[in-house]
Amino acid sequence: MSDDNSPSNQGSSSKTWLGAIAQMFQGEPQSKKELVEVIEDAQHRELIDSDTQKMIKGVLGVSELKVRDIMIPRSQMITLDVEKPLADLLPLMVEASHSRFPVISEDKDHIEGILLAKDLLPLILKDHDELPPLTDHLRPAIVVPESKRLDTLLDEFRQKRYHMAIVVDEYGGVSGLVTIEDILEIIVGEIEDEHDEEEIEDIKQLAKHVYLVQALTPLDEFNEYFGVEFNTDEADTIGGIVLHAFGHMPGKGETIDVNGIQFKIANSDNRRIGQLQITVPKKLEVEATS
Repeated sequence: MSDDNSPSNQGSSSKTWLGAIAQMFQGEPQSKKELVEVIEDAQHRELIDSDTQKMIKGVLGVSELKVRDIMIPRSQMITLDVEKPLADLLPLMVEASHSRFPVISEDKDHIEGILLAKDLLPLILKDHDELPPLTDHLRPAIVVPESKRLDTLLDEFRQKRYHMAIVVDEYGGVSGLVTIEDILEIIVGEIEDEHDEEEIEDIKQLAKHVYLVQALTPLDEFNEYFGVEFNTDEADTIGGIVLHAFGHMPGKGETIDVNGIQFKIANSDNRRIGQLQITVPKKLEVEATS
């Protein structure tokens, strides 16, 4: 009788087959940490470039984050008051250069809808007295909890074709907002547009006597540009001079006059001043350079 089909040989054959299957999967990542190591190794071997490696790791990162981790906080939300005439809101919209704005009624906990700047394009040739109320152009506001996973939200953004969501906390209060761009930047890196490029300019002229100035503009540069003589012993930047003049951390919209120049806080949070809108007297017009 042949031993080919004996139980011992069948058992040995089975073990060999299982071993082959195990060997096929040996070396495959068994955890996310191991997967990241494989991706990094692939980049080191030049199987993929560094940009691809970063993008893959960004995709993995999205799956681990929640909305609260990347949302724009409530304090930094630029909103429009539904009760104000559209003509009064246009300067704020132009200055912010956003494509979408949450519209509120009483405060930021009362979101009436989302205004898309492009919806106002047909109105630009109309007289301001003929502009319709803001409510005629509102779109529904999408609300998501802080705890929502980013990969789930990204899928909803894609399927339902919206680009902004209002974020609420466990008590239903508005805690911030999130956009599809915020999520995509985790995957592909910072997305810069024309407005981002303008923001890196230290000094930008807005009107004949009005300028937008970065608070971190060196004081020497500010003095030379406007032909003034702020004391460089008091601060290194123009923002430091303005902060010292206020004596407290000013909020957006607060104004103060220093040496004949009006400074208005254009952008700030509870830690620092971001941008200043300054109005210079006529006597400085010739001295300021373009």
